[in-house]
Amino acid sequence: MKAGWRALFGFALGAISLGMSSPAQDQISKLTDAEILRGKQLFVGHCAVCHGIEATGGRGPALNQPKLRRAADDRALFQIIKNGIDGTEMPDAWQMNEHEIWDVAGYVRSLSRAQAAKLAGDPAKGKKLYESKACASCHIIQGLGDSLGPDLTDVGTRRSAAYLREALLDPGASAPEGFLVVTVVARDGRRVRGIRVNEDSFTIQLRDAANQFHSFRKLDLGEFKKEFGASLMPSYRGVLNDSEIEDLVAYLAGLRGER
Repeated sequence: MKAGWRALFGFALGAISLGMSSPAQDQISKLTDAEILRGKQLFVGHCAVCHGIEATGGRGPALNQPKLRRAADDRALFQIIKNGIDGTEMPDAWQMNEHEIWDVAGYVRSLSRAQAAKLAGDPAKGKKLYESKACASCHIIQGLGDSLGPDLTDVGTRRSAAYLREALLDPGASAPEGFLVVTVVARDGRRVRGIRVNEDSFTIQLRDAANQFHSFRKLDLGEFKKEFGASLMPSYRGVLNDSEIEDLVAYLAGLRGER
């Protein structure tokens, strides 16, 4: 009797193990059209807010291309969707089970035949504009520049051309996480506007447009305002013409971390 229970228990344990491990194997080639469609629906519901409805990019990179920098194969794509990417805005897919994640991965791979949109601008001219407008006073590329704004070394892998264009024309609408603008007025009359570096219940630390750091106790503040949807970066609307904007977008979109 005991042997029978052991056999039954072992069979059940094996079945559970198979059920848990099978989704970790590459499932994309086995997906049906219905599962790919479910993947699209899940993508629109959970991923499109950053990657665009058709995965053409936005706050996150475009995924409708044959090669994905961080996902060389299907298993890597599955792991990225499941676990997210540490140190980035890509979260884990806690709300989806493994079969649903494979459906999403399958939908993303189904878009790989789409042609990447050709940018109208000239990257070489865009690079000259980047240098002439002193963008390096706020941004770093390959270790060169200052860190008031986001590092742009691989911005082309993280942001779509549409997002980059909006960031140049309306920076506040495209302000990345971690760059919240705050204005404080101390009781002694000092007024500082800058990016929040750190904040706790009692203090706040800011970095102003001159890249100077300031620390305040909240009890010493007469005014404390968080400016959501604002940016210290100036708009280039009216400063650069349409052609120059496209050149700068083309340059930034080509920054993919390679030396």
